[in-house]
Amino acid sequence: MSPGKQPSRSEAAAPMAAGARLEAMRRRVRLSRVAVWTVIAAGPIALCVAVASAPTTVAAAPTAKPTAARTAAATADPGGYAQVFVGAWLRSSANDDTSAQARLAQSMAPDVELPDPAADAQSAPQSVTAVRSAPRANGAWAVTVAAQYANGSVRYYTVPVAADSAGSSFTVTGAPGVVAGPARADIPKSPYAVTVPEGDLSSAVGQFLAAYLTGAGEVDRYLAPGVKLTAVSPAPYTAVSVQQVSAVEEAAAAERMPADGTKVRVLASVEARDASGRWPLAYELTLKARSGRWEVAALESGAPQDGGAR
Repeated sequence: MSPGKQPSRSEAAAPMAAGARLEAMRRRVRLSRVAVWTVIAAGPIALCVAVASAPTTVAAAPTAKPTAARTAAATADPGGYAQVFVGAWLRSSANDDTSAQARLAQSMAPDVELPDPAADAQSAPQSVTAVRSAPRANGAWAVTVAAQYANGSVRYYTVPVAADSAGSSFTVTGAPGVVAGPARADIPKSPYAVTVPEGDLSSAVGQFLAAYLTGAGEVDRYLAPGVKLTAVSPAPYTAVSVQQVSAVEEAAAAERMPADGTKVRVLASVEARDASGRWPLAYELTLKARSGRWEVAALESGAPQDGGAR
């Protein structure tokens, strides 16, 4: 081998050192096996000593990532249960504890007394609705229930409810309490701040909603490619007229048609009519410009206050 191709001492020593270490490890393994078989013959006590003294390698178990565990009792909302109880309780009388409503109330709240309404008392509520459920400690809940009467008045009750550990069984643990109703929340300013004048956009909105709500024409002809919407069936109204259209984007109020692909989000206030009267309605729509016309790209649900289409 030429001097230029001969390995240096450090290069030659590296594999030799690695081989020596490997051979030493093999000798230790062989000695450990010999020691174990020797002490097996000597008895179980010696075997325990040998196993304890033999070199071992223990792999650390991976640390489990903590997860947010929510019990079934914490996720089971007893609002419906409290709603049924209050409805039965308000329709019960202590003078007739064998009625169907009284038996239902007593089965749901064995320790709660029935009311004793006067003969000329206000009639039973027309509807009872759970409006808020607040969890407490140890599977307890406080449920607020609204009872609406024929004269338009509303009375709110708070009901204590206990849930079992599985969240599948409930019991009303105390009598209802009359409380003040929830306060009206402040809402942020509407994102639909651009007034849309009469023109192509408002016309497209009106034609689409007429087809959607009255069956006047095919809905598909007003939709952007790939959008699937089905008209309300049977058609609930005979006529629909647009009262006002507001938008998020300034492009919705431009005099000239914007470039293809331009999207705008609008809120349309409409008046729908049927044989029984006139109904003010509102719809959120996303429209897209294509080939010189506006097409409906989405019919939104609800009224988001962040200005974002959903």
